[in-house]
Amino acid sequence: MDEDDVRVRPNRRGSRPRTRTRPTHADAVPGLVVGVDRGRMTVRVEGPDGAPVDVTAMRARELGRHGVVVGDRVRVVGDTSGRPDTLARIVVIEERTTSLRRTADDTDPTERVVVANADVLVIVTSVTDPEPALGFLDRCLVAAYAGGLEPLLCLTKTDLTSPRPLLDRYAGLGLEAVPMSRELPLDDLLDRVRDRMSVFVGQSGVGKSTLVNRLVPDALRATGDVSKIGKGRHTSSSAVLFDLPGGGTVIDTPGIRSFGLAHVTADDVLVAFEDIAEAATECPPGCGHTAEDPDCALDAWAAEGPVRREQLDAVRVLLTAVGQVGPGY
Repeated sequence: MDEDDVRVRPNRRGSRPRTRTRPTHADAVPGLVVGVDRGRMTVRVEGPDGAPVDVTAMRARELGRHGVVVGDRVRVVGDTSGRPDTLARIVVIEERTTSLRRTADDTDPTERVVVANADVLVIVTSVTDPEPALGFLDRCLVAAYAGGLEPLLCLTKTDLTSPRPLLDRYAGLGLEAVPMSRELPLDDLLDRVRDRMSVFVGQSGVGKSTLVNRLVPDALRATGDVSKIGKGRHTSSSAVLFDLPGGGTVIDTPGIRSFGLAHVTADDVLVAFEDIAEAATECPPGCGHTAEDPDCALDAWAAEGPVRREQLDAVRVLLTAVGQVGPGY
């Protein structure tokens, strides 16, 4: 029996032999996923003249169950001309540097990647009408820290009431926040997202898509009024990447009302805070690092100064979201 007889086995259906050898795809073209819609991806590649070309592609069968999301850096083969009715195949998903993940709920062990490789998570919330959903905000912050993204609070409708109570809640995190209203210019927000990949999340009705439309005038994301029960109507149905005028990209996501954290642990949160993470190494095994843990070493660490206490209190707000302690989560 020669070497080929070992590697190739006949197909019982009578077609050509099957082999376990994977193609190398040396001719694959690098690209960026800018949209996903019902199993078809829009991938931006570099055209022959150096200009970007949007190509429709499907995921190759050889990728197995690996999903493709907006922000993924991939490699594609096939027709990459971008002409109508052409189709390419995604054959490689490059390693992700960051990932925004969620689960359907807190009992679902299956995590879902929402967006890959983003630098900033812009968490959009109104300070009133509708009132801030504090548990949702906590969960978004947890997801940012756990996924390696830099969180940024974008507070809308600040012309109606002060954002100070919300800012005080997270004061110990060193979290950047940008107050916004329809009358305020976008300069402060642009300074923080220009030349970066930013993903915008927020519940319906907080003005997220309106904000994206102001940043990217040709985005034309659908917007809707707040319903009579105080919750916004869902107006965006898929995550889409847009080019930001002046440099950078913006990813708008659908309005969502839940952000499951079944995939996140308390230690995933602490990693984002170097000093607290180091102090937590003195905690006993299984410590949840909350005020209810009697032997938590973080209380002794925080007792050394008011700044530490403020930081620990803010981090424990996030740990509450992970541990499902208290109402509103």
